[in-house]
Amino acid sequence: MEVIRILLVGSGGREHALAWKLSQSARVDVIYVVPGNGGSDDGLLTNVKNVKDVKADDFSSLMDFARKNKVNLIIPGPEAPLVEGIETSCRAAGIRCFGPSKQAARMEGSKTFSKDFMDRHHIPTAKYRNFGDYDDAKEYLQSVSHNVVLKASGLAAGKGVIMPSSKAEAQAALQSIMQQKEFGTAGDEVVIEEYLEGEELSFLTFSDGYTIRSLPPAQDHKQVHDGDQGPNTGGMGCYAPTKVATPELIETVHRTILQPTVDGMRKEGYPFVGLLFTGIMVTETGPKTLEYNVRFGDPETQTLLPLLSPDADLAQIMIACTDHYLDAVTIKILPAFSATVVACAGGYPGPYVRGDEIILGEPESSTMIFHAGTTKSSGVLKTSGGRVIAATSTASTLSEAIRRAYDGISTIKFARMHYRKDIGHRALSPSKSASSNLAAPSSAGPPRLTYASAGVSISSGNTLVNAIKPLVRSTARPGTDASIGGFGGLFDLSLAGYGPDSSLPSSDPRSTGSTSSTKPPILVGAIDGVGTKLKIAHASGIHHTVGIDLVAMNVNDLIVQGAEPLFFLDCYTTGSLSVEIAKDFISGVAEGCKQANCALIGGETAEMPGLFKTIARSEREDPSVYDAVGAAIGAIPAGRTILPNKPALQAGDVLIGIASSGLHSNGFSLVRKIIDRVGLHLDDPAPWLAPPYSSIQHSNSSNNKTPTIAESLLTPTKIYTRALLPLLLSPSNPLKALSHITGGGLLENIPRMLPPHLSATIDVRTYSSPLQPIFAWLKHEGHLDDVEFARVFNTGLGMVGVVGGGGGDVDGVLERLSSAGERVWRVGVLREREVEKGEGEGMDEGCVLVGTEAWH
Repeated sequence: MEVIRILLVGSGGREHALAWKLSQSARVDVIYVVPGNGGSDDGLLTNVKNVKDVKADDFSSLMDFARKNKVNLIIPGPEAPLVEGIETSCRAAGIRCFGPSKQAARMEGSKTFSKDFMDRHHIPTAKYRNFGDYDDAKEYLQSVSHNVVLKASGLAAGKGVIMPSSKAEAQAALQSIMQQKEFGTAGDEVVIEEYLEGEELSFLTFSDGYTIRSLPPAQDHKQVHDGDQGPNTGGMGCYAPTKVATPELIETVHRTILQPTVDGMRKEGYPFVGLLFTGIMVTETGPKTLEYNVRFGDPETQTLLPLLSPDADLAQIMIACTDHYLDAVTIKILPAFSATVVACAGGYPGPYVRGDEIILGEPESSTMIFHAGTTKSSGVLKTSGGRVIAATSTASTLSEAIRRAYDGISTIKFARMHYRKDIGHRALSPSKSASSNLAAPSSAGPPRLTYASAGVSISSGNTLVNAIKPLVRSTARPGTDASIGGFGGLFDLSLAGYGPDSSLPSSDPRSTGSTSSTKPPILVGAIDGVGTKLKIAHASGIHHTVGIDLVAMNVNDLIVQGAEPLFFLDCYTTGSLSVEIAKDFISGVAEGCKQANCALIGGETAEMPGLFKTIARSEREDPSVYDAVGAAIGAIPAGRTILPNKPALQAGDVLIGIASSGLHSNGFSLVRKIIDRVGLHLDDPAPWLAPPYSSIQHSNSSNNKTPTIAESLLTPTKIYTRALLPLLLSPSNPLKALSHITGGGLLENIPRMLPPHLSATIDVRTYSSPLQPIFAWLKHEGHLDDVEFARVFNTGLGMVGVVGGGGGDVDGVLERLSSAGERVWRVGVLREREVEKGEGEGMDEGCVLVGTEAWH
């Protein structure tokens, strides 16, 4: 077994705690600490040595020292060397580095970069804006009405976050950061984000670029004074585990934040290897990301490492990360609580005093003393930093761990020493104390089972319902208030204008006179899904648009029968409920309902652990994958003709076509096959939005870049309700039949509205000279013949209707649809179907296409 020789870079409490735990590994021969502190120099850790003659920021000298001393693992403690690229030097020297590359370290080095990363990968976080110009930021601050947080984008030693309580404070803080350079160049850019309320947690997560393993979430205390008052510090104390970090919350954070973060970094070309520190705010709508750090936290490290089981080899865990086999390692955690109290120098976090002598007493055996800003001068221990020293204790209850930590801090004496007296106060407040003082989970017997432990989160379901109630209410229309939370949705037909008790005037299109008004309407139902277009949504993290698709696929099927969509119901099924993803999807459903003027009056959210499995070996199983189906109910006024009116159809009737918005929701299995064969990825720019397929410059308004393949493919299906319903409900409805071009494309759908003796002849040149860019690209790159192309895709027409060939009906329909904002064409005519002479080419199956040379 390889003997491990370590070079540990840093001088804080974090580095002392790392040296303490690493020294316990049977595989570790020696740990050199550059430059170290008074704790790593006290002789108690026999295989730990401080190195004073090499500078921590001189990477060349560090590598020379490492090679000379046969070091095979370098561990950068603080963020600065990682941001400056120490991993590159380690790689060039052929020495393992437990820490990310310079590219990956941007996640901490630039808050503007990390916030944009979260946005790209749909990782839950606060709404934000980045600014590099002071005047722009000042104007934005003046315009917002919500509370904000200001963050210096660069490294600011943990102090670059300001939470003002008023606009005046916010403006003063902005001026201090950007103009007065309180944090130096770190304040050249600022992030202004919404203030989130909730409990804050720290997740420390080992990663090999693929697999993640987290330590128990901790809660630190940033502000210098008791009661969370005063300016921010690097951290005044910490405790773990926390009551708020339930097993289901931890699972949600891993699924919606941590794993997507590591996967996203790898996909963007800078895989994360090392320890990812993620600040999380647990809000009413679920956990959201505050920030990333790319190294161990301080004082979280001092709190968490004592919770590692004695047989948990930290050096082995780190090697598993650097050598990419973390999935083979189990990290064992003790069933205990841990608490840390930090003692600081006089004046900290402002200008502080150095050089005060430190007197150390003898703490009890369960307490560790971790040095930070200490140094030895002529054998005397003295203060040399702002956060000087910390006491950490473990116990079977949190209150006992905290008591022991304070007993430990009482054994330390130096002039002007100060520390917080309320570490753990959130957990020990009267409303929480009973739960927080329970013993930590024991491994002696089987744990109590809960529904959450089986993979079903009732609280997540309740959170989702509360989150989507405003979305659902926004779809209210006459007939229902669109409220959810009961056992079923209600719809009053009379309030919608149907039935004998209708309150609508006789002039309303739904009213057909006194004779038929006593008859109930005809109800029409449709049920459908989105299909494999969902796989694009899953892979890209864009879920809103497929919610619109779900509504469109159903209400368009109602419209073609002449029915007005009244209400909609959905069923969302997932292996593990992500509130953020489900809310995003249902917001799309609500938007689709508003476009169709139908109410979302109910739905089902089914959490079914293990139901969905990722088939492709190259993909990770994602329990938040979902499927969805929807059902729409519509009505046709009594006495109206149900479409298609097949007896009225005759040769010579004119076919009109209404443009699609793109692929709509069909053919995506073939689309994905073509994209894979060409060798493109979903996050590549959409090639059909550039020459030679498109002569128009397309860009995403948010970043002025060409939309990605995923963004373009997820253009939602067009909903035709508002354009067609006035025609359908008019006294002299000119439309004899309608066909929604869905699965089966033109060739399969148009015959569905025709009697057996009629066939449609469509001249594709009328609407596809040229083809929509996406269809042109798919046909060319997929080498699709004309029949296959028209049997799979809508080719640019989302709806086809039939209008009588005589009089001015055709022109009138075209004009009315055009006035409604639709692109519409006269695309063909109905003819008597040719007698079939046998199977094979040339057979008339109800739809004949001419002019297909326009597709070539």
